[in-house]
Amino acid sequence: MRKKKLLPVEILGIILGIIWLSPFYLMIVNSFKTKKEIFTDVLKLPSEFTFDNYIEAFEELEFMHTLMNSLIITVISVFIIIIFSSMAAYALSRNKSKMSTVLFMLFVAAMLIPFQSVMIPLITVFGQADMLNRVGLIFMYLGFGSSLSIFLFHGTLNGISKSLDEAATIDGCNKFQVFWYIIFPMLKPITVTVAILNIIYIWNDYLLPSLVINQEGLQTIPLKMFFFFGEYTKQWHLALAGLTIAIIPVILVYFLAQREIIKGMTEGAVK
Repeated sequence: MRKKKLLPVEILGIILGIIWLSPFYLMIVNSFKTKKEIFTDVLKLPSEFTFDNYIEAFEELEFMHTLMNSLIITVISVFIIIIFSSMAAYALSRNKSKMSTVLFMLFVAAMLIPFQSVMIPLITVFGQADMLNRVGLIFMYLGFGSSLSIFLFHGTLNGISKSLDEAATIDGCNKFQVFWYIIFPMLKPITVTVAILNIIYIWNDYLLPSLVINQEGLQTIPLKMFFFFGEYTKQWHLALAGLTIAIIPVILVYFLAQREIIKGMTEGAVK
């Protein structure tokens, strides 16, 4: 009887799953087609699977060089976001006062501010400071990624007893040692979650790098992907092959850390 009641939910879940996976199907299937075949029928399987699109896209994107640019920006940005956000959340959760509450609410409110509303003044200020480069881009990602990260870290830290801090202090640890050696290792699940969320955001971001990085040879993968979309022609067969290559690293990282992500999200959201 209970299985019959769950049947509509299961059917709905399957339908939603198919809808969610359909863009991936279209991307992967059409990446093996010629340009002519894509415009003939988008949904059907290719008449002949070919890897020529992948080879040409790999060369046109200068993929290894572009991949390294994306990796440098993503890894450094995520590392800095994790360190600064976890320390800020620790300070806010352990020093309860009206000021700490106001600061935390400001971080939460900052999540609601769309990038487009601060885009022009932000680029103007960084342009005047001569920071429209990779360093400036990483600094901007720290600002935009900190709000959600602090919110998640703060929720988890509220569930960690302060008695651990007191015991470590009695043993001779200073504040930094308490955080780095006692508290931070306990934040592993939420740290993985914060890392994945920011990796996906930074890795796929096009708008901010397009405004900040203007120097040839420093483009990230999303920026370089724009090469396939000209004014008079769009090379969808190469673009789809390039997109398929580009998402593989993120998907691998996500699946490897999936268990920690789910654990971290539940810990940070509920407490």
